[in-house]
Amino acid sequence: MPCNDRFNPPPSLPAFPPPLYPYLPLLLSLRLSSLSFSSSSLLPIFLLHSGGGRPQTRERELMEKVESPLYQGKSKEENIDDSNRKFKQEEEDKEDQINQGREEEKPDKEATKEDDQGDNSQATHSDATSISADIDHFLSVAGSGRDGQNQSHHDPPEIPATAIERSVSLVEKEITRYESVAGDWSRKSDDLSLLDAIDRISKFSATLSTIFPSEAKYVKAKKRAGAVVQRAMSFLEEEFRSLLEDSISKPEPRSKISKCKKPNSLPRPNHNNGSPTSPETTSGSPETDPIYPPVVVEKLRKIAGVMIAAGYETECCQVFIITRRNAFNDSLTKIGFQKMSIDDIQKMQWESLEGKIAACIKAFKHSITNSFSYERELAGLVFSGHQAIASSLFSNLARGVIIQLLNFAEAVAMTKCSAEKLFKVLDMYEALRDMNAEEMDNLFTAELEGSSSLRTDLQSEISSVRSRLGKAAVAIFCDLESSIKADDSRIPVPSGAIHPLTRYVMNYLKYASEYKNTLEQVFQDHQKSVNKSSGNDTNSINNDSRNFSPFAMQFIEAMDLLDSNLEAKSKLYKDPALSYIFLMNNGRYIMKKIKGSSEIPELLGDSLIRKRSSDLRQYHKNYQREAWSKVLACFKDEGLQVKGNVSKQMVKERFKSFNAMFEEIHRRQSSWVVSDEQMQSELRVSVSAVIVPAYRSFLGRFRQYLSSHKHVKYGADDLENYIDELFSGNPSVGMKKRT
Repeated sequence: MPCNDRFNPPPSLPAFPPPLYPYLPLLLSLRLSSLSFSSSSLLPIFLLHSGGGRPQTRERELMEKVESPLYQGKSKEENIDDSNRKFKQEEEDKEDQINQGREEEKPDKEATKEDDQGDNSQATHSDATSISADIDHFLSVAGSGRDGQNQSHHDPPEIPATAIERSVSLVEKEITRYESVAGDWSRKSDDLSLLDAIDRISKFSATLSTIFPSEAKYVKAKKRAGAVVQRAMSFLEEEFRSLLEDSISKPEPRSKISKCKKPNSLPRPNHNNGSPTSPETTSGSPETDPIYPPVVVEKLRKIAGVMIAAGYETECCQVFIITRRNAFNDSLTKIGFQKMSIDDIQKMQWESLEGKIAACIKAFKHSITNSFSYERELAGLVFSGHQAIASSLFSNLARGVIIQLLNFAEAVAMTKCSAEKLFKVLDMYEALRDMNAEEMDNLFTAELEGSSSLRTDLQSEISSVRSRLGKAAVAIFCDLESSIKADDSRIPVPSGAIHPLTRYVMNYLKYASEYKNTLEQVFQDHQKSVNKSSGNDTNSINNDSRNFSPFAMQFIEAMDLLDSNLEAKSKLYKDPALSYIFLMNNGRYIMKKIKGSSEIPELLGDSLIRKRSSDLRQYHKNYQREAWSKVLACFKDEGLQVKGNVSKQMVKERFKSFNAMFEEIHRRQSSWVVSDEQMQSELRVSVSAVIVPAYRSFLGRFRQYLSSHKHVKYGADDLENYIDELFSGNPSVGMKKRT
């Protein structure tokens, strides 16, 4: 069938594009039953024709490939499918390239968008700066007018309500950004521009209300600005509190401070002269480490200035005083002092109260020498430019702490008198006494408003409490006399040892003598008070007491009462010799305590000490007389002769009597106690010096009259050895003859 230039397809076949007509015989030769003509199978060919890329070329390539020898082993249908698949793959690759090009264009678009946003931000910032400048100019002109300058030349410029709204909204937006978490701004931001903006809006709101109190066009703006200012003040109040609390709730560990470079900070006072010291000189003690770094103090100062300028002085001061008072109480608690009621102190056991007193003394000294100086510095820096406020805040804080400590001391002075309380009461008395006028002047300087009145009031309070403590000390010491008189035990101390009362009283007096200067001052004040109340003067004191201070007289009185008590107790012993050993033991113990103190001899004087030494020697002589006089009587010649001749029987009886008495003395006195080794040695030596020579002489003169030596049980050296066993506190188990 010849091929015509134009081919009209049968009506049952779809219309093909003209370029495909030459290939219709090939297509028609396919078995219609096995080949499904769908739009998808012919789509690549249509696309090639209509794609505008390579229509004619693509058709020729397709037919060439179909008729190519490489395709001769495949059916025509398979060759067409393979060609279509490759075409699809090529088209997909082209789409991927197009998409990749679009992705590469996105960063450029985003960068362009960011640039646009930056331009908008810069425009907003520029707008805010412009509005701030307008407000500052407005405030400057308004301020000049209020200062008395010619208002005709300084009329405040009008600011559009929309500009005011934008300015207020910017501040409100910044506050909203931070106010969800208290302290978030103060901890994270070093930019103080928000404070400047709040201060500007606050002043602007106040100025609008002053200059345009009834201008209709500013009514809405004033209300809006006032609401934002109130919100801003609440925000600043929380930030102020957070700064004050957070800086002390998480203090930097000492080990970390020593390893890192410390910033410059508030100076601490020097204990010697009260002048500030540099951080280098105080870095060795944890107590002198600063509480707040300079950056925090600067933020506190800025916030305080804005709040006070806005009329929120009361709120700012309340936050400051409450926070610092709580911090101060926490520091006292760490020292061990806690606020207690008078009833609690009255009911407390002495063991517990003793520790509280020590903590109170430590807290008082720490407050005076360290804490108050820092609090004064801190208040002065935070409220710089507001000296009256700083003075008032520090004064209230210091007065509250001092009164709290004084109330505790006064409650202790009101407790029941007992001897063991004396020394803690004196410690408190000294702590208040040492709070001298110079230290008060350093704390409450003349520059501080109202400091003179406060200083006078506090000194009066301190003097009053100190006087009560002094009276309590006098009462407690005088109560020692009652304790000595009350010890009327009728049971003698075994072996003539030192009585417990002697140990207690002398240790007490020795310890009290270490407070000699304080007690002399206390008793002197007490004596003046007594004389004043009774109408007597100091010249009425008798001559015997003119050389002694009131405390020395009371000290001597206590020792005299002790001597009298010991004298009475010595009479409880049935053996007079043992009673003198008792007096010697106690007297020697008293003398050791006197000589072991540098203060007691000053109180007693040389004459009283010599008298006590003389009493000791007399006790010694009395002991020898009572213990050994009968033994010495055995060595006398009287009674041994009968009609001018020595009686052998009398000599025999004399040796028997000596042996019996010496053995009895050894048995008893070896169990006696002489605790002082020197006195023990002195007693043994003195007994040997009397007994041994007399026995040796007697033995030499009369031994020849004995027919048997059985009555001579001991030699002179034996006696000396046995005497050395006396006063050891070990009962004798018997004596054996030594040859």
